[in-house]
Amino acid sequence: MAQTPRSIATTESRPVRWALTTLALLFIALFLLLPLVSVFTEALRKGFGLYFEALKEPDAWSAIKLTLIAALIAVPLNLSFGLAAAWAIAKFDFKGKSILITLIDLPFSVSPVVAGLIYMLMFGTQGWIGPWLNDHDIKIVFAIPGIVLATVFVTVPFVARELIPLMEAQGSEEEQAALSLGASGWQTFYRVTLPNIKWGLLYGVILANARAMGEFGAVSVVSGHIRGQTNTIPLHVEILYNEYNFVGAFACASILALLALVTLGVKSWVEWRTEQLAARDRANAVDG
Repeated sequence: MAQTPRSIATTESRPVRWALTTLALLFIALFLLLPLVSVFTEALRKGFGLYFEALKEPDAWSAIKLTLIAALIAVPLNLSFGLAAAWAIAKFDFKGKSILITLIDLPFSVSPVVAGLIYMLMFGTQGWIGPWLNDHDIKIVFAIPGIVLATVFVTVPFVARELIPLMEAQGSEEEQAALSLGASGWQTFYRVTLPNIKWGLLYGVILANARAMGEFGAVSVVSGHIRGQTNTIPLHVEILYNEYNFVGAFACASILALLALVTLGVKSWVEWRTEQLAARDRANAVDG
């Protein structure tokens, strides 16, 4: 009897498959589901009343607003940069291309704490341009601009890294055809390039937003931990936990957990949608 592709791909015995599947499920339950459940359990341990009171507390509300502000600034900036960088790398050959790719990957290899220290070295009171900033009453570190800069740094790679391989695989034939037919550069991008990369672009934005709202290390260095002013949600959670305010800490942590769940759901939908479109394209190619 001929083997199906599924049977060919799974040549291991049934006990081995069951053992591997069980091990994977136990790992997920122990290291992912259990911590997630514990966050909501601890947040709601004393009832919904205290839970919502913890979220309405002025310092908590300030941390939530600051986290949203940092994400709303950093993500569009990296969206613009990621599009431009991916376009340049995937569509053109130029000197310094490998250097640009290396710089894009830099936040993956540098500790966020080190990134925060770099900003302190540049903009701190004793930094390279700190005295000039003080003389002109410009605040970078221990203020919102420093938090935004740190958030931008750690989220730089996500959009670009999603788009570069996608745009390289698509090539530039469609853009060249559009240009040869008289389309402007903007028309080519809007009507040809963007529709082909929109799902990869959305995927990169989702990942960048999740990282921006959950960043701790770099933001911790440049924020100064000024309560009610420069603390984002992760920093506020740390402070509350150190003060043994477990309900407040887990209530704020549940916001990040909910964000993770929403991000996971949207990410899964984008992946499903991308697979559906790829399958449709393959079917059209076969029919053609």
